Amino acid sequence: MADVKLRDVAKRFGDVTVIEQLDLDVQDREFMVLVGPSGCGKSTLLRMVAGLEEVTSGTISIGGRTVNDVPPKDRDIAMVFQSYALYPHMSVRENLAFGLKIRGTPRPEIDRLVEEAARILGLRELLARRPKELSGGQRQRVALGRAIVRKPSVFLFDEPLSNLDAKLRVQMRAEIKKLQHRLQVTAIYVTHDQVEAMTMGHRIAILHQGRLQQVGTPLDVYERPANVFVANFIGTPPMNFLRATVSDGGAALAAPGVTLPAPAAARQALASRAGRPVIVGVRPEHVLEAGRATRGATASLRLGIDLVETLGDEVVVHGSLAEVPVAFKMDPHHPPEIGETVAVQVEVDRLHLFDAETETRIAG
Repeated sequence: MADVKLRDVAKRFGDVTVIEQLDLDVQDREFMVLVGPSGCGKSTLLRMVAGLEEVTSGTISIGGRTVNDVPPKDRDIAMVFQSYALYPHMSVRENLAFGLKIRGTPRPEIDRLVEEAARILGLRELLARRPKELSGGQRQRVALGRAIVRKPSVFLFDEPLSNLDAKLRVQMRAEIKKLQHRLQVTAIYVTHDQVEAMTMGHRIAILHQGRLQQVGTPLDVYERPANVFVANFIGTPPMNFLRATVSDGGAALAAPGVTLPAPAAARQALASRAGRPVIVGVRPEHVLEAGRATRGATASLRLGIDLVETLGDEVVVHGSLAEVPVAFKMDPHHPPEIGETVAVQVEVDRLHLFDAETETRIAG
């Protein structure tokens, strides 16, 4: 077993708290992604798991063993950094073998492990080259290979694809995901890219200002965000938000320029909030062109168009309702013109409701 458990983990630098009391369980053979904006504490958390940062309070265990006082080399982990950190004067083979060599691994075993990693990562033809002769993607594969040869219980990835171009990032994240599945090893992956998190993780953990906001499968987090921050951070384009007041005994939501029916599943929770403010969220894909077939009740809006973004298979249209921005998606062959007013319909049962003060999700 190589599960990772964090209990009441906190990290402070003097008076500055970087990680609040945090609990997180990473299951054996799970691919867990830590995601959040820059400065949220995700890399610091990963470095504490690796032993590169001391834990101020709380405990970290790997495979059932508390490792707070265990040095990094004895934690049975391997880490892949944002920078490739390859030795420029060594060949690919020597870079792959170096960590094993300093550990005193016998030469035949080193050769076997290097050949195995090179085969898995498609590096056999590159073993004699030096890093300066490799592309960015090839260098990242060498960095991965250096971790693989150690046969660790846990892989730790600290934004390993940040230095790659967009196309190569897509290719490499697929390779890393397939690699983790093939090796069946526990992995914790840090990124600020929510698309990367959604496409790679079995589960994702969203951090903000050192606090854990939500943990769940990508679909769970997308469909039932725990608060406004998660709802806004996960999804491209981000969720639209309107401030509204609960009316008609919880059956309606009065917002500037429109009154929306409340989702049926939320009406019981809203009944006790009559007259109180709420935040209404709706994903761009749940704002549809007028007349398009929908499932369930809809509400009609008229939006002034401010911007049209063509993406090929679709266009993202940015409009406004009483000066509140609203984004939605349309067929790319009949986009509206900037300045035009268009009719759209909102799928009512797809609305997300949040408390206006705490910004936490309202049941429903």
